[in-house]
Amino acid sequence: MEEAFLEKVKEQANQAAEELIGKAHLSEGDILVVGCSSSEVTGERIGTSSSIETAEAVFEGIYEAVRKNGLYLAAQCCEHLNRAIIMEEELAKRERLPIVNVIPQPKAGGSFGTTAYKRFSHPVAVEHIKAQAGMDIGDTLIGMHLTEVAVPVRISVKEIGQAHLVCARTRGKFIGGERAVYDQDML
Repeated sequence: MEEAFLEKVKEQANQAAEELIGKAHLSEGDILVVGCSSSEVTGERIGTSSSIETAEAVFEGIYEAVRKNGLYLAAQCCEHLNRAIIMEEELAKRERLPIVNVIPQPKAGGSFGTTAYKRFSHPVAVEHIKAQAGMDIGDTLIGMHLTEVAVPVRISVKEIGQAHLVCARTRGKFIGGERAVYDQDML
């Protein structure tokens, strides 16, 4: 992979994460879930050309923003691991999530999940999480790992490499019907 391409991908990922974190009004300790197809980032069809180098560039850009803002990163694996999540053990314990036994590989878990497993201090895998915001890089379908209710977030970065980017935040459910009054800060 060309160094210039990898640097551009890292910058795009960092900018996208920073914008999402700001627009989603995330707080210290919140969770950002990311699904990333390194194949799509390089312009190939999802699941066909897994690239550790590309995944590392995306991971570095996002992880820099996550750490700077005191957040947790949850990395979604590919469908071969049923979209399991790789995270720090500390977060799994905090959320009381059952840990499952799997180590992602580029062709069974994806390059992004594999990279997260290698880069986290104490990585573990879990099956489900409810994150406060998410980045879907390359149509990886992260919705199952977002807290209800997911709301799209429009940012200036539309692609990372050649992969389509969709971002989301979550908000509390509206309850109470037509006479209810809502906290505008929670919208």
